[in-house]
Amino acid sequence: MQEAGSSIDRTMALDEVRERFLQDRFATANGAVIDEIGEGWARCSMELCDVHRNAMGSVMGGAVFTLADFAFAVASNWNKDPHVSLNASISFLGRAKGSRLIAEARKIREGRKTCYYEVMVSDELGSQVAHMTTNGFAV
Repeated sequence: MQEAGSSIDRTMALDEVRERFLQDRFATANGAVIDEIGEGWARCSMELCDVHRNAMGSVMGGAVFTLADFAFAVASNWNKDPHVSLNASISFLGRAKGSRLIAEARKIREGRKTCYYEVMVSDELGSQVAHMTTNGFAV
């Protein structure tokens, strides 16, 4: 959470950010939610359903990427000028064993027009699912 301000201020900020990112329709329609925010950081999650599964019963890579990309969007946009992705690279590390994916995005570097973030995706059991790096451009 944000370091400055009271817990009421942080709750109000989180509620406002959640409301704003409801406009990210693809991610939210697929179940992505914002759990926490901080300076250059966000934690988002997704409850897994049958719609997230591939033909082998594992979580589809597109669902993992969608959550990771959403976490980047929240972390890089919630309190500053809008950023869009320039490039993203994801490595799938293992399969989700739990029923919920969690993506934590954190800023590595930010300049005047570009930024670089790392996103770790795991399940609620602690299984590592994916690692993504992405850079963005301030529009």
